Amino acid sequence: MAFEKAERVRLLPPYLFQEIDRLKAELVAKGVDVINLGVGDPDLPTPKHIIDSLNKAAQVPANHQYPSYSGMDDFKVCTARWYKRRFGVDLDPYSEVLTLIGSKEGLAHLPLAFINPGDLAIVPSPAYPVYHITTMFAGGESFFMPLLRENGFLPDLSAIPSDVARRAKILFINYPNNPTGAVAGRDFFERVVDFAKEYDLLVCHDAAYTEMAFGGYKPMSFLEVPGAKDVGIEFHSLSKTYNMTGWRLGFAVGNAQIVGGLGQIKSNIDSGAFNAVQQAGITALESDQSCVAEMQKIYQERLDALIPGLRRAGIEAEAPKATFYVWCPVPKGYTSKDFTSLLLKEAGIVTTPGSGFGAPGEGYIRMALTVSKERIEEAVARIQKLSF
Repeated sequence: MAFEKAERVRLLPPYLFQEIDRLKAELVAKGVDVINLGVGDPDLPTPKHIIDSLNKAAQVPANHQYPSYSGMDDFKVCTARWYKRRFGVDLDPYSEVLTLIGSKEGLAHLPLAFINPGDLAIVPSPAYPVYHITTMFAGGESFFMPLLRENGFLPDLSAIPSDVARRAKILFINYPNNPTGAVAGRDFFERVVDFAKEYDLLVCHDAAYTEMAFGGYKPMSFLEVPGAKDVGIEFHSLSKTYNMTGWRLGFAVGNAQIVGGLGQIKSNIDSGAFNAVQQAGITALESDQSCVAEMQKIYQERLDALIPGLRRAGIEAEAPKATFYVWCPVPKGYTSKDFTSLLLKEAGIVTTPGSGFGAPGEGYIRMALTVSKERIEEAVARIQKLSF
């Protein structure tokens, strides 16, 4: 029998990281010593005190039953306390906090709550592919706003046509940014709030990387800006902050109506995050944050090995203030995919072509600081031996 897939599936581009995994597997099968700087999955282990907390919570029989779809009250209260300590933002844990099975899940479900067929979402490009794909799943269309080097990889809101802005329902932003590593300050977020209020837009801020910063830099929350909670929702995750990508735990916070709408979708689709994982998340958020500082130090050491090495090889990469990504311009004469292919075939190094994140990403590749300093030094040595 032949089963015809839905139109939304046929329209899907190959998922970027899935394709990278396939190519990597082919090389490994051939015996190549592959250095994977592609997917942003931390190589460092989850801190022991968090694992111990999970082990203890998993022994409690009550935790083996269905959790609340919106999250344990204790976890939501803890999240609100963390936001107050970290950003100075006050949140009602019962109406302005929602537990997620990882922030990706929440981002994917948000358009289902607020996008009708034919509606527009304003989506950055290059960007995490989920914003556009989930808009499409909801029957909406994406208007892409380019993130360009000359603008510090911030969108030019004034360049969005007024008819597009009036038709749009959601504006997606993401800072610190994946894939560019760019950061945004108060002035930008204030412009976003003004823009959203002018055009009656819902702002969705993906803030998964606020705790991965260097040199004393402290990324801010969008919700710190006056009026942001009137228009916006912010997504956060424990994945990168505490090396918990496989645990699937995150949260959405902000405007109660928006949070509630997302919660309605979730209650009909999933059954919530495992309570034992949420209890471990409480331990992560409430405990001494020295483990986060230690991970920042390790990523800084890796960054300090990568950037000078790339420059010696003739690649003028700039060190980011946050995230564990380096957004590298490709050498003259190469496309993103060409240079990715060269690094893969000639040096056994997996990177991500910038064009895979959207057309404005052409001319760049993304490298992730997710291997040891020694492996980064090996990668740099291999690159320096190439001719390009």
